[in-house]
Amino acid sequence: MLNIGLIGYGYWGPNVARNLHVNSKICLKWICDNKYERIEKAKSTYIAQTNYTQDHHMLMNDPELDAVAIAVETSAHYYLVKQALLAGKHVYVEKPFTSTVKEAEELHDLATKLNLKIHVDHIMVHHPVIKKIADLVNSGELGDILYIDAMRMNLGQIKKDVSAMWDLAVHDLAIIDFLTGGKEPYFLSALGEKYYNPKESLCFLTMRYPGFISHIQSSWISPLKERKLIVAGTRKMLVFDDIKPSEKLVVYDKGVNIIAGDSVEYEDYAVKIREGDILVPFIKMSDALFNSIDHFRECIEKNTQSITGTDQAIRIQKILERADQGMNQ
Repeated sequence: MLNIGLIGYGYWGPNVARNLHVNSKICLKWICDNKYERIEKAKSTYIAQTNYTQDHHMLMNDPELDAVAIAVETSAHYYLVKQALLAGKHVYVEKPFTSTVKEAEELHDLATKLNLKIHVDHIMVHHPVIKKIADLVNSGELGDILYIDAMRMNLGQIKKDVSAMWDLAVHDLAIIDFLTGGKEPYFLSALGEKYYNPKESLCFLTMRYPGFISHIQSSWISPLKERKLIVAGTRKMLVFDDIKPSEKLVVYDKGVNIIAGDSVEYEDYAVKIREGDILVPFIKMSDALFNSIDHFRECIEKNTQSITGTDQAIRIQKILERADQGMNQ
């Protein structure tokens, strides 16, 4: 049984607590939040097995605690992750990992030195549909990737410590990183506006990777909630619509065939559009957050690195920092 304590019971913390609690191989030993009313709310649900405190040092000083889960504002991640590592605890932390690449690299080095695990909750990588898409990409069924288009929009929740890009596009950057085996863009451009907020509430990020391009739209000021990913390959294309209650993934046997040869007339040259079958593959659904937490547990027990660990987090944050520089210019 792995003993884990949770710091943060605000917006996302209750979801983390619930998934820690229902995992039969994890004991949710502590819940910590600096607000009294949140602690009282947590007590009404988990009072049987869990300790409660407004002081995070109680968790750090518990010799029986194996790991700390951190679900607070991004600006506090660096301090709390560092404190947990120095206390000998493995760390699960919500995205984005830290506020800067420099902080992320320091924590990566510290965890490596202390032989401790850091798992960053790039939750979409643990989504069963993304796992299926990865299988399609890796098997070659889609062919070579031409482009990846992502839209992640809604009205709110506007955060003051990170931009919409750092809050929303980080999901899609993690997906692209996972699907392509860690490829990094060699060119990017970014535009954003700071509506109602000191950070950008609306962001457009365009990138060139070796072999394909990608565009990500992130917004906290959209009248519609969108969670859509399009991956176009040379053989097949797919659309993942996470808002749909069912048939979230649709694979299209569509594409373009080039017509060439001396006998081809001019008007028939260039390309031919190919229309084929539309497939909705069966995918056994599961909770992505539960999968993420359970992967963290397995990494600790098997002494393996997380697929959404610090290496991936640093690659993603380097992209975000470059994009910030472009928007500031």
